[in-house]
Amino acid sequence: MTRSQIAKRSLVGLLGAILFAYVVDYAYLRLRMIHPKPTDPFESMVRNRLLAIPQKNGMLDYELDQVHPTDTLTCVHSLFPHYGDPPCWYLKPRINDPIPVGTLLVN
Repeated sequence: MTRSQIAKRSLVGLLGAILFAYVVDYAYLRLRMIHPKPTDPFESMVRNRLLAIPQKNGMLDYELDQVHPTDTLTCVHSLFPHYGDPPCWYLKPRINDPIPVGTLLVN
């Protein structure tokens, strides 16, 4: 076998393993949706919207959003995102991050 054949087979095997993991994750999610618990398989979290507003001097000014002060975000307890919701393991550490507004001004 040549190196290109080994590389192709490795790539196909890796893509097959990822596809298999996604299908098993989705099937397990559907199974848990039949008998849901309060926070399983979906969980809703409320956060305060903190805006990071860039200033001309390169610093950031932080303010609470006056128009929409809170957000309700839904996540799914799984390895991959499903139904348009991110996985909880990804969302929970980032839920209180400031929301960037605009871009930094460069002169």
